[in-house]
Amino acid sequence: MKMRKELPAKFWLQILFALFILINGPSFSQQKDSTLTGRKWPTSGLNQHDFLYAGEWQGCSFKDQKMFIVKQGKVVWEYSMPEDGEYGDIALLPNGHILFSRKTGASEITMEKKIVWNYKAENNAEIHVCQPAGPDKVFIVINAVPAKAIILNKITGKVEQELIIPTGGTNPHVMFRRCRYTAAGTFLVGHLDMNKVSEYDSSGKEIWSVPAPSVWSVSRLENGNTLVGGNQHCYVREFNKAGKVVWELTQKDVPEIKLFNIQEVVRLNNGNTVISNWCAGTLKNKEDQKGTVQFFEVTKDKKIVWILSSWDHPDLGPASAIQILE
Repeated sequence: MKMRKELPAKFWLQILFALFILINGPSFSQQKDSTLTGRKWPTSGLNQHDFLYAGEWQGCSFKDQKMFIVKQGKVVWEYSMPEDGEYGDIALLPNGHILFSRKTGASEITMEKKIVWNYKAENNAEIHVCQPAGPDKVFIVINAVPAKAIILNKITGKVEQELIIPTGGTNPHVMFRRCRYTAAGTFLVGHLDMNKVSEYDSSGKEIWSVPAPSVWSVSRLENGNTLVGGNQHCYVREFNKAGKVVWELTQKDVPEIKLFNIQEVVRLNNGNTVISNWCAGTLKNKEDQKGTVQFFEVTKDKKIVWILSSWDHPDLGPASAIQILE
């Protein structure tokens, strides 16, 4: 009968030591600690930038959703959505008004919180894209069957351009988020339910496309590249015109921050990138959300230069959208 060979005690000691290092090493412990209540971040603070901020699922519901303007480290303006919904696009306009989508439609309000323009989604459609397209025009994507990308004149109410855009299914909620109308007059569309980014010309012809799992946000950079945020896949990718990834950030690049869902991604004028980290899809309990990172800023070399983690005085809530007011 063949005898089983006993492993030496030294072997087991090495295994135990390796497990100890794994559990207590920097990568593991920082990931774990990043969701602890009251975590203090050395680069956190409200005074790094002035910004307009909105979240999704604030207060663990769709009720009383808020937007904030923060200047010089203090909340100087706050607005509560008068109906149940979720903020998508937000934009402080040159005239001082704020344009935003709210799932059931889109609105423009003054600093005095007066609604001066309103668009209501019909039937079961959803509106998550609402981008300024000139002084009196707005780019809207209608999540519906069929789905549409439109340029709407806010003054006349006339649809000046309309494209039917393909979808991967019939559920409006998972079709599109932050798509963009480009300076070249094309439509840059993140197909959330088709796992790709496509660019369409004014006739609706697809002229560019790259694979992008669960794409949440897209933007065309000044260098002609395209910046993409990957939602629950937790990536940021910059594609060049040839469709090659020329810059990427993933969880391994920021081990000190637990990533949940990367939604809006913003490239600043100085070349840094500001990245959202929406946690409410995973952390349903308000106490569990505290201490997590809402937004963070990295350099081209992926060095963290700013972390926003404000859950008390003021409680900004889970992060989805930001406009840096440079």
